[in-house]
Amino acid sequence: MTYPSPVPLRRASRGFTLIEVMVVIVILGVLAALIVPRVLGRPDEARVVAAKQDIASIMQALKLYKLDNRRYPSTEQGLQALVQRPTTAPVPENWKSYLEKLPNDPWGAPYQYLSPGLQGDVDVLSFGADGKSGGEGVDADIGSWML
Repeated sequence: MTYPSPVPLRRASRGFTLIEVMVVIVILGVLAALIVPRVLGRPDEARVVAAKQDIASIMQALKLYKLDNRRYPSTEQGLQALVQRPTTAPVPENWKSYLEKLPNDPWGAPYQYLSPGLQGDVDVLSFGADGKSGGEGVDADIGSWML
């Protein structure tokens, strides 16, 4: 006796239903609403970190300058004294090149320098995103005394 071969029962594939597509869109929307605000703040945080690293490097160069010349550059000589030998008094005796080039802060403005500083022997600072003294958040000043 022979049995008929079993015929596989297959349902025809019709693709996704409108409901399934809508559910996926809603899930993607919820994920985007949760993730996008966190990601958008990252560039500003990265700029603050970069400014702190620049200031730390400049402070190291200033310490080397002081070791070689027994004093920090004057406010008038500024941070440029780390790149080019100052010609204004007090002219350093044992000047060397301490930085290859003077960086700007992550917002494109030059770093500020005070000698003597208000917070320490010398102050190096960035005015932050707004380029003005004071402020909050990414507009806040970032200074050598904060490191």
